[in-house]
Amino acid sequence: MMDAGDFRVGDVLSVTCPFTVTRVEQGVTWDHVSVRWPWWAVDGDNEFAHWNGIVALGVGGSGHEVEAELFRTDPPPEQLKAGDVCRVGVPPTVVHVTAVDHHDPPLETAWLPHPTQTVTVLRQGLSYREFPDGSHRDGSGYTIHPGDGIPFTFELLMRPYASLQVGDEVADITGRAWRFDGPWDWTAFDGERAGTGPAWPLILLTRAAKPCCVEDAEAVAASTASGSHQKTVRDWMALTEASPTP
Repeated sequence: MMDAGDFRVGDVLSVTCPFTVTRVEQGVTWDHVSVRWPWWAVDGDNEFAHWNGIVALGVGGSGHEVEAELFRTDPPPEQLKAGDVCRVGVPPTVVHVTAVDHHDPPLETAWLPHPTQTVTVLRQGLSYREFPDGSHRDGSGYTIHPGDGIPFTFELLMRPYASLQVGDEVADITGRAWRFDGPWDWTAFDGERAGTGPAWPLILLTRAAKPCCVEDAEAVAASTASGSHQKTVRDWMALTEASPTP
């Protein structure tokens, strides 16, 4: 299990949430089932928004919202009607992280607790869509708020370039210098196209704009001593069944 505050773009996770008893509200439509949310409380002090304690979950159909939905009901929506008791939760689901945002102060939401972090994920088999057709979403996926009262459990399956930090500067085996801004976001200082990415092994040059320490340099060298950038991409794609986020 990983720390609920430790997320990076590119992480491949298995996420679960225990199924919890609740009740169906307002019936079931062709694309949504509305349930009484068992984990949040209404923020009665919010002057600008009011929440009625109900969350609509995407079901069936082919819309992007439905594709992104993580939560499921037991029994499934087609067996439910308004007033029925059911359970809601997340079965073990493989996702990859497309964005991580921190909120200080916390987000002003109509529910409590207010989120201090937003993590956007896509389920296995789905890739980032820059221009999703017929959707209000931006294609980056489904947003969750770790630490907001929903008892998620996260297992880290893969973190590409775990030994690097955003902003690190490295040299590859061919002598090209690069800036690392994420596993799929490399900038070559020679101004040429990134092409197939940095050639392993890598030498850490700077961290946080300062010369790196020996321990950090050794960790980067060891983690890139075998394999390649392209193998990392292939391994990641095998787990996610998706394309890297541009």
